[in-house]
Amino acid sequence: MARLNVTQKLIESHLVSGQMTPGEEIGLAIDQTLTQDATGTLVMQEFEAMRIDRVRTELSAQYVDHNLFQEDFKNPDDHLFLQSACRKFGVWFSPAGNGVSHPVHQERFGIPGKTLVGSDSHTPAAGALGMLAIGAGGLEVALAMAGKPLYLKMPQVVGVELTGELPDWISAKDVVLEMLRRYDVKGGTGKIFEYYGPGLEALSAMDRHVIANMGTEMGATTTVFPSDGEVRRFLAQQERGDDWHELLADDGADYDERISLDLTSLEPLIALPSSPGNIKPVREVAGEEIYQAYIGSSANPGFRDFAVPAMMVEGRRIPPGVSFDINPTSRQILENLTNQSYLSRLIHAGARLHQAGCNGCIGMGQAPATGRNSLRTVPRNFPGRSGTPEDRVFLCSPETATAAALTGKIIDPRDLDMDYPHFQEPKTLTINREMLVAPLDDGGLVELVKGPNVKSLPEFDPIPAEFSGPVLLKVGDDVSTDEIMPAGAEVLPLRSNIPAIAKHVFKAIDRDFNQRARDLDSDGFFIVAGRNYGQGSSREHAAIAPRYLGLRAVCAISYGRIHWQNLANFGVVPLTFADPDDLDAIEQGDELALDDIVDALESSEEITLYNKTKDRHYTMRHGLSPRQIGMIRHGSLINLVRTES
Repeated sequence: MARLNVTQKLIESHLVSGQMTPGEEIGLAIDQTLTQDATGTLVMQEFEAMRIDRVRTELSAQYVDHNLFQEDFKNPDDHLFLQSACRKFGVWFSPAGNGVSHPVHQERFGIPGKTLVGSDSHTPAAGALGMLAIGAGGLEVALAMAGKPLYLKMPQVVGVELTGELPDWISAKDVVLEMLRRYDVKGGTGKIFEYYGPGLEALSAMDRHVIANMGTEMGATTTVFPSDGEVRRFLAQQERGDDWHELLADDGADYDERISLDLTSLEPLIALPSSPGNIKPVREVAGEEIYQAYIGSSANPGFRDFAVPAMMVEGRRIPPGVSFDINPTSRQILENLTNQSYLSRLIHAGARLHQAGCNGCIGMGQAPATGRNSLRTVPRNFPGRSGTPEDRVFLCSPETATAAALTGKIIDPRDLDMDYPHFQEPKTLTINREMLVAPLDDGGLVELVKGPNVKSLPEFDPIPAEFSGPVLLKVGDDVSTDEIMPAGAEVLPLRSNIPAIAKHVFKAIDRDFNQRARDLDSDGFFIVAGRNYGQGSSREHAAIAPRYLGLRAVCAISYGRIHWQNLANFGVVPLTFADPDDLDAIEQGDELALDDIVDALESSEEITLYNKTKDRHYTMRHGLSPRQIGMIRHGSLINLVRTES
């Protein structure tokens, strides 16, 4: 009898098609879905377009946590649309101010052994409870809500054995930063990281959430932890003890790859601007002055992530010129910080309190001053993501961020003149369920509330047999979806309006891109890119908006997993160079052509790309399954679903 690891047990129990062979496409039954407002408006529009009256999952939940600014009608109108969609389709609704989706979902809905797919790339955070939680494009989430499987390529499973205990001043953020130091932002592509070993005993469920959340930054499909005694303690604390069951790897379970990590050997680490993979020991950059220290976000959402900073600043004051920003991650955590006096300690020391939500992590407020250092406990520091074009954002632990806030400069917290504030998780908490709105038993008579900013999805025509067009943009390695489709207070409110948001495509890289796309007189255009194109956020707007402007194909050395799938979902052909050196032979402005593209995709893994300008041919590969080729043939996955229904 096979001895399975936790990941294999989760996949095997939900497998509806394919085999658990790395690289083979598999289909998974989905128990739960998660959407948030920056992507959820589009998910609800897609679900409506499928003409299905009610979700067919065990549980679906919609959170309002990104678009919290209400400077005009757009965001509140979207909130009303989402609330009406939840009532109509049978979805739990978490309104603005209730908290960030991932920690709230872990507090209220996460169940060991279940599958979860979310339209947010940090959905894998739920792996902290022994779930198989995967981020995906919104359209795939809408399909899961409709009871359809989630399709992906079977990843390799990397077993990470943890030994030892975290020393004083070292916390879970340093664990995942060490993993990023080893794997960078591309090394986890096509992999699931599963943690096991005696070192787990000292990591709380929310510590595990930190590690699982930022596994996404390595390009990983997801991160998995076992459901053990610590998960049982967490669920009991949340008054959900009946939801716990044990889920452990079999003795002698095998992994495709094994690594070990001695927690005792770790030191405070920091990711320098402007990549989560640009890791250094804090002591190597100590002494640089800071403008801002920021505590909170889905990457450090636990009670201890605020309590320890509160204990550090007690009886002290933040120096003038330093903004110490506190972002509670859920209403429940905010309430407990208040009840147990941690919040008053932070405020008395000079902290600025913000509402429970994503806020500055996604560029919705709290932007740093130009050229000034901002230390944040958020998961990402891509260029300009903070809302400041020339930002300098560092990623670090709450201990390191608070130490910097107290001293006005980057400092290893071990060098502070204080004892480490040992924190004990309380056995009981004040539980707040009141702001979660349960689904209606029957939403058939509910009308969707659509304000003037909620526009219907554009129709995408099937791909022509042959097409040619210019390389409208050529970019390098590690271009993120933040750079393709910016976030922030200006752009995020347009998520339910594709024609409006399309005006901002590639704005961070090429401000003239939108106008050049609209001025084209051709069948469409190409994008040419280097490695890891489309890393980062799951936002499918980074595929839809360029497609709306005329994008037909992307030619890259490699892709971020979710963006590659999103391109195919909306009829864009994602090709990779068989010879990476061919990238250098193509210039922006070259005229490229693809002949008999659908037939070519169906008949071979290799495609010929013709450069009319240089009269050269390049061999490209696609790696698409027959199901994905069908999406491209029909122009989008929505079109394909309609033909099958």
